[in-house]
Amino acid sequence: MSELKKIREKQNLTQEELAEKSGLSVRTIQRIEAGTLPKGYTLRTLASSLEVSETDLLTPIIPIKESVVENPIIEEPISIVEEPIENWTLIKIINLSSLPLCWFPIANFLPPLLIMLISKQKSPLVKQIISLQIILAVVAPIIFMLVVILKLGKTSVIVTMIALTLVNVFVILRNAYQLDQKRGMYYKLNFNLL
Repeated sequence: MSELKKIREKQNLTQEELAEKSGLSVRTIQRIEAGTLPKGYTLRTLASSLEVSETDLLTPIIPIKESVVENPIIEEPISIVEEPIENWTLIKIINLSSLPLCWFPIANFLPPLLIMLISKQKSPLVKQIISLQIILAVVAPIIFMLVVILKLGKTSVIVTMIALTLVNVFVILRNAYQLDQKRGMYYKLNFNLL
């Protein structure tokens, strides 16, 4: 039996009467009596309404009995590791959003960056996708300018443009497949730019 219930019954109050007296909902009182520990405002309000100290509501009054436990059971604490919930559909959309501008490498990272900022999906995987596109946006113009500076001809310039675009398309699609099948990226960096 919870301390709140003991104190409430000792003062001959129903849950509804205590709710009216304290200004809290009946549901809140029911939750606390079911085992939820009151905190903050709720704890102060209940203590004030019942004219008891806050510790009286939290600490059970247990009579001290001497007892011998022959076989003590030792329980190890259970550690719960909460993993962030990933929105895989949104992550795939962020990855594929680079496709429309893959022919223009300087801007190919802008659509995924905007989607990330609007959706507030800032997982390490999304940052990795955008970082990869930023690297491609830096490397592609450098390669293109090298071909132009070396004056290898118009055909070389056109082939380089097409090749850089196809490489970017391939990277995006290969990562999309990997995200869909194995929840990871095939082409990834060992660092993050964001």
